[in-house]
Amino acid sequence: MTTQFETEPDADLGDAGPVVPTTSGRVRGHWDGPVAVWRSIPYAAPVSGAKRFRPPTPPQRWDGIRDCALFGEIAPQTMGNMVPVDSVLTMGEDCLWVNVWSPPNSVGEQASGDPRPVMVWLHGGAYCLGTAAQAIYDGRKLAETGDVVVVGVNYRIGALGFLDLSSLFHGFTPNLGLHDQIAALEWVRDNIAGFGGDPGNVTLFGESSGAGCVTALLTSPRTSGLFHKAIAQSPPATTVLSQERAAGIAQRYLELLELTPAQTMDLIDLPVDRLIQAAGVLMDEVPMKEPGRLAAAPVVDGELLPEYPIHRFQLGRSHRMPLMIGTNKDEASLFRLFRSPIMPVTPDAVNVMLNDVAANHPDMSAERIAEITSAYPDLAKTRGALAMSTDAAFRMPAHWVADAHARHSPTWTYRFDHATPMLRAARVGAGHATELPYVFGNFGTLNHDPTFWLGGRKVATEVSGRMMRRWLAFAAHGVPAALDGSKHWPPYQPATRTTLVIDAIDRVVDNPDRDLHAAWGDQAVGFS
Repeated sequence: MTTQFETEPDADLGDAGPVVPTTSGRVRGHWDGPVAVWRSIPYAAPVSGAKRFRPPTPPQRWDGIRDCALFGEIAPQTMGNMVPVDSVLTMGEDCLWVNVWSPPNSVGEQASGDPRPVMVWLHGGAYCLGTAAQAIYDGRKLAETGDVVVVGVNYRIGALGFLDLSSLFHGFTPNLGLHDQIAALEWVRDNIAGFGGDPGNVTLFGESSGAGCVTALLTSPRTSGLFHKAIAQSPPATTVLSQERAAGIAQRYLELLELTPAQTMDLIDLPVDRLIQAAGVLMDEVPMKEPGRLAAAPVVDGELLPEYPIHRFQLGRSHRMPLMIGTNKDEASLFRLFRSPIMPVTPDAVNVMLNDVAANHPDMSAERIAEITSAYPDLAKTRGALAMSTDAAFRMPAHWVADAHARHSPTWTYRFDHATPMLRAARVGAGHATELPYVFGNFGTLNHDPTFWLGGRKVATEVSGRMMRRWLAFAAHGVPAALDGSKHWPPYQPATRTTLVIDAIDRVVDNPDRDLHAAWGDQAVGFS
């Protein structure tokens, strides 16, 4: 069965862009300056009804030309102030789609030159928030600046994407968000050549939970050959659930929905709004009761993720490919600013987190716990709690991944320290996700972007230029060398831990977090 689309665009959609054939039908893009953009091309069918809690399936084919000018439905979620999403966007289960930006002269009648490198983006949002339709992820400037094809992936999140309900019914599949991302990568493999991209040169990059998906997929046998380089920005690489813990969370989810185990199959037919409302309660409840933990996250399912990803890294079982990985200096500050329960940011919450870590890692001696806490002399104050939370969730997991991956593949690490005067005054500094506008080149206008209310735009623009050129060089050549006189960024080695510190003036520093390494040690500590 196929769907019929008009063969001509509506007159009010502006100048028609190039038409590209895909495995499901032809799609028309639109011009954004010299860049062609397609919004919300489906890579899988809607996931409602019997397809809810199941892996993605191919989209229904269509005849004619599908016009890709507008964003489709975004993944159902509980909106909050942590992730700004345009109010005109609508939620729904027809949410498995990609955006594509093709650089000048790469597609259509003017196409010339070799196929372009491809950068596939996985958005963040604690596995329960966000969408590829957020303005910050617009790939036009990256595509135009670097002559690359940029793909933004929309995927299931929260209860529909990262709750493992397989303990309730054997027909429900865990890690659905990861399954969606793999389907999108398969779509890229099969279709991106038509958009001017090289399916043999794909870089997978993401931030926060999107970067956690990158590190997970780097260890999954299912993804072999689907991407060739990886960038992980602030990955919570050790926040991966066991099946036992996931089963307890699933049981609690049923309770919040006021369903008995015998009513499990009602989950397929319940209105999605009810599922999301209960999930919103669950997403807040778990980290409040157990600071440091998330209700929704990847789970070791024995198949897609055969083991904890950090263990596979340390056993040398991550895919052989170049990796860039790093964190921001002040990760936890943003969670304090928004009073988000996702991360522990008070001394009391951090103490509960430490007790939980000790209880769940019986092989960790009391001496080692004491050694870790001794690295934070201000732990009784907010400043110390924020530092501990940053390191437990992001900094040390990124280091553990880098130490392991660098033993067999080229690896580069960075620490993003730059902050505008306004962000420093607001005590956010280089907080979580503050590097995003630098990577995409998408700063807001002077009137609407509060980060520049106290100045700093000129320096930030220069920092952004250097970062974009490094990210783009890595995507093209597998080496983050900015060919503009920027400081040489040597590869990471476990012996030296050479790191690029990104600021108004970049610095290359050996082992900038030496004291943390000494305190935490090489044994990965996670929230499973």
